[in-house]
Amino acid sequence: MVSEDEKFMRQALKLAKKAADNDDVPIGCVIVYDGKVIARGYNRRNIDKSSLAHAEIAAIKKASKVIGDWRLEDCTIYITLEPCQMCAGAIVQARIPRCVIGCMNPKAGCAGSIINILDIKEFNHQVEIKKGVLEEECSALLKNFFIKLRQKNK
Repeated sequence: MVSEDEKFMRQALKLAKKAADNDDVPIGCVIVYDGKVIARGYNRRNIDKSSLAHAEIAAIKKASKVIGDWRLEDCTIYITLEPCQMCAGAIVQARIPRCVIGCMNPKAGCAGSIINILDIKEFNHQVEIKKGVLEEECSALLKNFFIKLRQKNK
């Protein structure tokens, strides 16, 4: 039986593959409210030529429009890769209570790998974190992307 977390992470993985198809780092994100996906995002840094075009930022913007508020207090965010400092900060700012992560990012992750911005007690909001949902699939997608990129750039 597939858990809710796995079901939604599979949707995020589909978006990550879309990013890879566009030669961008394969990271996907969905935001769920009341058991339904209300927003989707995938990395578009190369397409948009913007360091701000991360999967989480796109999804948070869309979810805020759907909810009609910048506060996403009853939502869960699903991300194929541990968020960076910008995205972790945006998750805290949006007051998202729960973050489900596919695989961790030891080089730039800010949900426990380098620092845990989602759980700094001095902030007025902390985020519950669940790690390792479909970890192998999320990790393999990233590894294969970078192997192909290195081969292409030889």
